[in-house]
Amino acid sequence: MTRPLPGAAGHRVLLVEDDPGDVFLVQELLAEVDPSVRVTVAESVRAVVERNLLPAADCVLLDLNLPGVTGLDGLREVLQADPSAAVCVLTGLDDEHLGIAAVGVGAQDYLVKNKADGAVLIRAIRYAVERRRAEASMVRLREEQLVAAESVRLERGLLPSLLLDGSTVRGRSFYRSGRTRAVIGGDFFDAVRGPSGTVHAIIGDVSGHGPDEAALGALLRVSWRALVLAGVDEPQVLPNLQEVLVSERHERTLFTTVCTLTIDRTPEGLDRMLIRAAGHPPPVSLRPDPVSLRPRVGVPLGVLRDAKWEPEVLELPPGWALLLFTDGLIEGRGVRPDELLWQEGLIEVLGKERDTPVSELPGRLVEHVERINGGPLADDVAMLLLSDHAAEA
Repeated sequence: MTRPLPGAAGHRVLLVEDDPGDVFLVQELLAEVDPSVRVTVAESVRAVVERNLLPAADCVLLDLNLPGVTGLDGLREVLQADPSAAVCVLTGLDDEHLGIAAVGVGAQDYLVKNKADGAVLIRAIRYAVERRRAEASMVRLREEQLVAAESVRLERGLLPSLLLDGSTVRGRSFYRSGRTRAVIGGDFFDAVRGPSGTVHAIIGDVSGHGPDEAALGALLRVSWRALVLAGVDEPQVLPNLQEVLVSERHERTLFTTVCTLTIDRTPEGLDRMLIRAAGHPPPVSLRPDPVSLRPRVGVPLGVLRDAKWEPEVLELPPGWALLLFTDGLIEGRGVRPDELLWQEGLIEVLGKERDTPVSELPGRLVEHVERINGGPLADDVAMLLLSDHAAEA
């Protein structure tokens, strides 16, 4: 008796053979070694394609001498129909060069009929299936590596180094990807000291998820920085940014929420902030107690071509600290049943973190929110924390 080989049990084999005698022989050889192997027979490659038999097969045993095909044409047609198919060429031609050519085209193995018994067939099927699985795993690994590399490139555009040297403003940023995606999303932020010494900051979120939205977010962030560093008048920054969005977006319905602010020091030595909001959650003032700012909120960028975003001017107290964030932070589960966290819940959480140092607040805040949510947040979370240098104490 022949001992069944492990690993081949239950495999579904598609035998492409037009000789009834050879069909019977292969079926008997396979059944002798492992009766659980299921064999489907097709008499031609054309029948395989027309009956769509490849998706249901773990391995294909393909005779090269079939009607309507010559040489390796049948193998090429099978692989063209399903490039992931595990194909073992089974033929009566004992030609080593042809076997090498078949493997070069994409066959997993080359078997000569009068030299292949049941054990050899089962072993070839098992190895072919496992090799194809290994190749598929390598392809998936490569795809994951490419996605990771793409994410790193996008991250460099979305999550920049803040340019605040020479100012009294300190900045810290935080980003955490949502659990539902492998690549970074369209959240972006930036803060720079302009040519006149004014500090400019932005935080934004491109609608939708995926690499296209992330690339658009990176473009908007870079465009905003270029506008600021070029000295464009502050009232013209958002209209110019909207023009970039409208000209570069890949869907007409795509929009972007943003919040921008500028910080100047008055002659009296106080910091004054001008804020504009385009459909974005307003910042939170952290000192002396957490409170949501209430700027006039206009429509997001990309919704109305002639939209206007009215400014709100506020004086900041000594030792001030501001938290800008994207909506991923407040759209998780809230402290009350069947309610999202929203802005009000965030204020409650910030109240409990009142004694947390500014430098540790973003990370602690996300940990607190995730505990309330009962797990990782579904959307990306981006935060930009700006503070007076005195707040560092």
